[in-house]
Amino acid sequence: MSNRLGSQTLTFSKVPRLLSSYTIVGPLEGKGPHALDFDEILPDDVLDQKTPEKTERLILEMAIEKTLQQSNTKIEDVHFLIAGDLLNQITSSTLAASTYAAPFLGIYGACSTFAQAMGLGATLLQGDFAEKVLIGTASHYQTAERQFRYPIELNIQHISSNHHTVTGAGVALLGFANQGPQVTHATFGTIVDMGLKDSQDMGSAMAPAAFSTIKQHLKDTSRGLEDYDMVLTGDLGKHGRKMLRLLLSKEGFSGLERLQDGGSQIYGDHQKTGAGGSGAACIAVMGLGYALNMLKSGKARRILVVATGALLSALTVLQGESIPCIAHAVALEA
Repeated sequence: MSNRLGSQTLTFSKVPRLLSSYTIVGPLEGKGPHALDFDEILPDDVLDQKTPEKTERLILEMAIEKTLQQSNTKIEDVHFLIAGDLLNQITSSTLAASTYAAPFLGIYGACSTFAQAMGLGATLLQGDFAEKVLIGTASHYQTAERQFRYPIELNIQHISSNHHTVTGAGVALLGFANQGPQVTHATFGTIVDMGLKDSQDMGSAMAPAAFSTIKQHLKDTSRGLEDYDMVLTGDLGKHGRKMLRLLLSKEGFSGLERLQDGGSQIYGDHQKTGAGGSGAACIAVMGLGYALNMLKSGKARRILVVATGALLSALTVLQGESIPCIAHAVALEA
């Protein structure tokens, strides 16, 4: 299998590229240190919608429209739309997809959805099953709070290990062209469950999954961390980022200075956001915003984006189940 490296990594010899992309974030994210990396900052997180769930769907649709406009592409020319989100039955993505005449592949990877979608999109292109694939995801602070924690009206006091779900959406169009960032590899992770049950500390639960996927990717590709200008994880947050560095250090990996984390960086220290950002939109907007800007500006030539997801639900938490986690990685090159 010439397109497979090792046990978990795919390589894309046909060089699928990011033809266009668009990132949207909420007002809070727009006040963070990466504000200039995002295409659009919303004036508010309601947008005249009756519920935050409707707002989440709307911002995903907005990002889809802008991505298509940037590449002058009609939805009829898109062979697959791959999208997912955090809500039950990936409702936001499903409802958004219902307005577009493109075959829809709905996926659930929690906060790893972005990298999972990009890897699957590149695979469809490599296999000649498509010429253009649209991928996307979205999340909203209020929808995630209502589903996974408590409605914000209850004014529950959060602890320092809590993540703050990013309000935003990230969408990209993949295809073939003579220019644009390349998707060269995808490493699909395996479920890692270390028996942790604290849903208020998802970063610590997800760190071992990030470690597992990074380690496997480097083994499969015969690379080291030093072969990347940046390894951008998301969204481990402050606690998970420290644990990942510790795990890699104990295994003797060098190049730890290349590690960055979207969840830890999207908000500033002055913002009261606990351990940092999370949500399906977190790594999507940081990957399509911050990481792509680094590639386009020439500040980086090769970046590994590692998206992590805690595959818990409100029901499994109430039943006392531990938190199964996943991480998927995609390598992007200028």
